[in-house]
Amino acid sequence: MSVVVIGGDHLGHIERKLYERGVSKLIHVSGRKKSDNRRVVLNSQTAAVLIFTDYINHNLMEEVKSQARCLDIPVIFSKRSWSAVEQKLAVGGLMNA
Repeated sequence: MSVVVIGGDHLGHIERKLYERGVSKLIHVSGRKKSDNRRVVLNSQTAAVLIFTDYINHNLMEEVKSQARCLDIPVIFSKRSWSAVEQKLAVGGLMNA
């Protein structure tokens, strides 16, 4: 499963935990810089988008939501903590968290 993570300067242990739960490819964009808006391009191989709401440029969030909607990719909004991410993934049914 391929996951795009938007937001957060560093993922820390969240990256490792996602790989442990079946993510095979993880793309991370910090989402703070204006230039990040052009870096995110979702495709049909993307299984989900995880957005850290407390660390993202608002325009980038709107762009990612629009791309995900067109490709029917689920978007998960979460705080940048593993407990919050794990809960959102379980509720969304995306992985056995």
